[in-house]
Amino acid sequence: MNAPENDLTRLARLRAEVAAHDERYYRQARPDISDFEYDQMKRELAALEVAYPEAAEMEASPTRRVGDDRSEGFSRVKHRQAMTTLDNTYDEGELADFCARLARLFGREDLVYSVEPKIDGASIALTYEHGRLTRAVTRGDGEEGDDVTANVRTIANLPVVLRSATFPVAPVDDLFAAAAAAESWPEVIEIRGEVFLRFDEFARINAAELEAGREPYANPRNLAAGTLKLLDPALVATRRLEIVLYGLGACEPAVPVATQADWHARLAGWGLPTLEHRREVTGFEAVLAAIRTLDTLRGGLGYATDGAVVKLDDFALQARAGFRGEGQSARKLSPRWACAYKFAPEQAETRLRAVTIQVGRTGVLTPVAELEPVHLAGTTVARATLHNADEIARKDIRIGDFVTVEKAGEIIPAVVSVNLTKRAPECAPYVFPAACPVCAAVAVRIDGEVAIRCPNADCPAQLMTRLDYVAGRAVLDLENLGGAVAEALVRTGAVRDVFDLFALEAEKLGELNLGTAEAPRILGVKNATKIVEAIARARGHDLGRWLLALQIRDVGAATAQDIAAVHGTLAAVANSEILPRLARLPALEEEVRITNPKARANKGQSEAERSERENRHATLKAELEAEKAWRASLTELSRIDFVTAANVVAFFRSERGLHAVERLAELGIAPRATRLATAEARGALAGKTFVLTGTLPGLTREEAKGLIEEAGGKVTGSVSAKTDYVVAGEEAGAKLEKARALGVAVLDEAGLKALL
Repeated sequence: MNAPENDLTRLARLRAEVAAHDERYYRQARPDISDFEYDQMKRELAALEVAYPEAAEMEASPTRRVGDDRSEGFSRVKHRQAMTTLDNTYDEGELADFCARLARLFGREDLVYSVEPKIDGASIALTYEHGRLTRAVTRGDGEEGDDVTANVRTIANLPVVLRSATFPVAPVDDLFAAAAAAESWPEVIEIRGEVFLRFDEFARINAAELEAGREPYANPRNLAAGTLKLLDPALVATRRLEIVLYGLGACEPAVPVATQADWHARLAGWGLPTLEHRREVTGFEAVLAAIRTLDTLRGGLGYATDGAVVKLDDFALQARAGFRGEGQSARKLSPRWACAYKFAPEQAETRLRAVTIQVGRTGVLTPVAELEPVHLAGTTVARATLHNADEIARKDIRIGDFVTVEKAGEIIPAVVSVNLTKRAPECAPYVFPAACPVCAAVAVRIDGEVAIRCPNADCPAQLMTRLDYVAGRAVLDLENLGGAVAEALVRTGAVRDVFDLFALEAEKLGELNLGTAEAPRILGVKNATKIVEAIARARGHDLGRWLLALQIRDVGAATAQDIAAVHGTLAAVANSEILPRLARLPALEEEVRITNPKARANKGQSEAERSERENRHATLKAELEAEKAWRASLTELSRIDFVTAANVVAFFRSERGLHAVERLAELGIAPRATRLATAEARGALAGKTFVLTGTLPGLTREEAKGLIEEAGGKVTGSVSAKTDYVVAGEEAGAKLEKARALGVAVLDEAGLKALL
């Protein structure tokens, strides 16, 4: 049968498109279509290939290959046991067929299934030897992946050493029983799971990306996958990755578990983070009910789930069911005993009324879609992000268009596409403004950035957002200064610089009109006095807070405290010898790579050239190792990434940085670090890790965090086996429960103060 030309053309185009999307998804972690669109495209391609089996190059088709996330800069490691792929479906009928096939295979309808939330993250395989983490490898092509051990070791909720625990031994071979009797973990075991980011961390990082003029990430999965492939573990550590574990790979000797339920109990017993909301159910109808329950629960979770994974609970039955594709390459295997049911993304169509431009504190002009209100994922959406000018042009978004809105990462509404069939003739292409909408300064675009900026540092919109930021509790904690007060101070010209705040007097400030001339709203002396008192207290804040207040690019709260701890004073930071040295590391690494005699680009050189290059390479490599060892000599220094170091150096050499140092000196403000990166200066809580949960009676969360850090302790966001104390107040939830399950010490506010 001869295929119609249009089908063959469609088949060839789909192959090229799917292959291109695979590259963007797996290697670049920057897909430009949703998972749902990709899956539908790949299904259509597979159907065409079935219809026209005579089509050439079938083996080269992306439907016959699995995704491959391997990238340059990492050593390759072969998995002890292949990481297979799951068949997936969006259709309840296909899920019913999956369960029916297994029922026919085993001649029974009462099969028990494990229904698990499908975390939308990056797959990872961990190897523990004698209970100690020795290697972490990405999925790669299923047979081998990239060694990302150094990056995975920065994940706070992952124990490097398994907790020893006693478990009942299932009635299995004597070899299993002997292994369990000797120790509670095998000699070597591969454990599979997912690395992910919570929504709040995703939002924090994307906000920083936008402020820095960079392309924001589409969703938490892309950001987690991209973070795993960063070459600098210190930068990875600044992004609070988390991990969840659920899969069993190679194991020597075999671990004595009979079911998925047993396996998850074993993981929890070792102190490893496991899945929430996993259920064992019997039969297809119960599977479907469990999936629908997960669909209702996922809206309240703090991380992305894009479906449910359904597995036979019994490991012996899994072994009998086997794999589809057996006898072929291991990378093409998919288990017959497991299936992923994926939730279709919730989207809504509405009309784009207008595009407004927001001006951020670094001058970035961010376009925002003003929409006809529409109900989406449980909320009414009237505004959505358009990211930047390039994104508007790429999607050809025009005012008046009917657009599809989706919650990116399930939290941030975003315009994902345009319905061209409904486009009216009057809908003209959107022209991004050439000037700042607030101060009219001509907008600029720096090479290498996607952002368009207002270059005027005195722009009222920038100054207002900078004041609002500085007033925040985590920065200078200037009570009642943010929002309307900051806006009025800028509008009236009372404050033209953050440092002007220190000249404010309560009586005059009390006359500030927060409203309009027609509808005045006077601040009042009482409120003004509180603000002036808070400003006075800010003089005594530590160096870490003041580094935040200076608003240096890429410097967050944890990094500011680390920089402060390493240097001690503002003058030491401004004249640092450490930060330029740290910022040079990438250039040194690049020199080592370029001079590598084994590099393909260096082949075919003369003997003299090769000898000179080998000597240069050896010298640079030794220098690089020495620099890395120096960097690791201070814990705080190891958490400062080279990008941030370069930005801090650039700031204090800039006119703005020099002005800031000069103004602080004029005001008599000389902030110092509350803790130093030396053994002598460490406090009573040095080396201890804390997690805060619930509401404390006499301390805010920030105050408790500050007290702990001042005493040398560290505060993290999640409970793990490495947590020393959980400080719990009223309405403490899952973190308190997890602490009790892991045997972590729990303190109330009085207990914390006693420890201090």
